[in-house]
Amino acid sequence: MYKGHFFSKVAVRYGLFVTLAALWLSFATPATAQKAVFSGVDRIVAVGDVHGDLAAFTEVLRSAKVVDPGGKWTAGKAHLVQIGDLPDRGPDTRKVIELLQNLEKQAKKAGGAVHILIGNHDAMNMYGDLRYTTAAEFAAFKSDKSAELRDAFYQQLLEQAKPADPVAFKAKFEKETPLGWVEHRQAWEPKGPIGKWTASHPTVLKINDTLFVHAGLSPRFAGGNIDEINKSVRTELLEPAKLQGGVAMAEDGPLWWRGIAQDPEEPMSAHVDALLKSYGVARVVIGHTPTKAAIKGRFGGRVIDIDVGLSQAYSGPKDCLIIEGGKVSTLLGQP
Repeated sequence: MYKGHFFSKVAVRYGLFVTLAALWLSFATPATAQKAVFSGVDRIVAVGDVHGDLAAFTEVLRSAKVVDPGGKWTAGKAHLVQIGDLPDRGPDTRKVIELLQNLEKQAKKAGGAVHILIGNHDAMNMYGDLRYTTAAEFAAFKSDKSAELRDAFYQQLLEQAKPADPVAFKAKFEKETPLGWVEHRQAWEPKGPIGKWTASHPTVLKINDTLFVHAGLSPRFAGGNIDEINKSVRTELLEPAKLQGGVAMAEDGPLWWRGIAQDPEEPMSAHVDALLKSYGVARVVIGHTPTKAAIKGRFGGRVIDIDVGLSQAYSGPKDCLIIEGGKVSTLLGQP
């Protein structure tokens, strides 16, 4: 179904994380879908892919006057949009999530809002494709019970998988399953606290005359309904049996498709026109495809790529998009 960590796939196959559910770590975990269409918002700050880099993320938020030096919300009634891809490639994913969960509450109290979109890496962590998950991300979940949890998980795997070579099986398990790995999977799986929190987020978001989506909307979704797309991705992530052939893993789906980010503009221009008209917006803001430079406007500013490669994995600039009073700008200049 996916290319991922061998033992994560085995666990999903046998439903083993459910057995360990009572040991989940405590997070705030809203289960209901979040609203995805807003109007009358005077100031929007949109930040690209974070990939586990807390320092870079908070630096951008401070520069955009979203948080104070202590990481507290200072943006009043503004709306913060994070375009997806919180995890992988960096060490601080858990801290980034905790920061955003706190900001969600603080912004709401101030009359503002925080919107975190679902990106392909967020989805991958839910369904167990851990090719880009770092050792530090697993270690962030390590506790004094980690060895006990890992041993219990191994015993269940051994009983269910019945490997022909138990010695080789155990050696592979110990190599691929560091302490904290089990707790990480418990937190991210569909019934886990981070998994439920992630699935509650929108895939497509509309604020005023701007559409936000992680990767892009291909011709298949040009006339789509925001609520229908969001419901499809949410349902698939919460019910993994529906992933195959669905929207969340589709190459031309909103979490993966790079067409409006990198295809030649002239042949793609008609699609962009149709997309904006269908959704009733002036522009679409995307991430997913790193510019590794300043925020990039395409199609005369009708498409704006805000994935500047913010994290240390890419060493891109500290930039974000700001839409205030209908005027579009960035920290580093116009897109």
